[in-house]
Amino acid sequence: MSRRRRWLAALGLLPLLQACSPLRLINATVARDTHTVQRDLAYGSEPRQRADVYLPAVTASHAPIAVFFYGGSWSSGERGDYRFVGEALASRGIVTVVADYRLSPEVRYPVFLQDSAQAVRWAAERAASFGASRERLFIVGHSAGAYNAAMLALDPRWLAGVKLSPQQLAGWVGLAGPYDFLPIGIPEVQVAFEWPKTPADSQPLFHAQAGHAKPHRTLLLAARSDLLVNPQRNTVALAQTLQQQGAAVDMALFERVNHATLIGAMARPLRGLAPVLERVSGFLNPPSA
Repeated sequence: MSRRRRWLAALGLLPLLQACSPLRLINATVARDTHTVQRDLAYGSEPRQRADVYLPAVTASHAPIAVFFYGGSWSSGERGDYRFVGEALASRGIVTVVADYRLSPEVRYPVFLQDSAQAVRWAAERAASFGASRERLFIVGHSAGAYNAAMLALDPRWLAGVKLSPQQLAGWVGLAGPYDFLPIGIPEVQVAFEWPKTPADSQPLFHAQAGHAKPHRTLLLAARSDLLVNPQRNTVALAQTLQQQGAAVDMALFERVNHATLIGAMARPLRGLAPVLERVSGFLNPPSA
């Protein structure tokens, strides 16, 4: 089943496949009065090094800024499909950068991490122009995007390549991320990581165990019934390892969502499934901040 069909099945919308994509259906519900958006901003010279920036309608000085990376097995995805994420976070006072990055088979690991690091650097340099604080810079990702976020936070090589460090992040959020997935069985992922030549240090859990970098704060969320990315092997194991290293980690597994609807619960029609938006926005922009 294709990724798009999996989304439709997960959302109970498979009969509408011929009419509209599930993400388009979700995005059709996005409120227009909660935010403004600056589209198609270049953070690099490559065609896919582009981002959309969602700004809260009610501006506040020194707002948090979050760079969001979507999933898609490092082989699919478009920033425009995640308008609902940008709006959801912007409606909670968070400047949100939804970034594209180059995909397999055009590129292989670690190019998508290098692109992600470049997007973070770009956001950090422009935070003030968006009404945000560079000191409140977060990275957020879902699925493969959560892997990107984890690697930037835990393996200092990637941010060092753009003259940043994980210690300069205010924190990071992983939603249903694959943090320990060797050996690789999914064909698209095999191509993206050139399996079986994939290095052990391509895995976030490897760096957590080594204690290479400990971000100030971490939020890890997953679906307890996730059949695509095992939450015990990935989310729970990473949380426990980071905690053993002394990192501040908040973790939750939700009952009424799956791999797809975990991020879908950020959208207005699905927010009753799980408090994903509340947990993420509260982490990025706590009331006392």
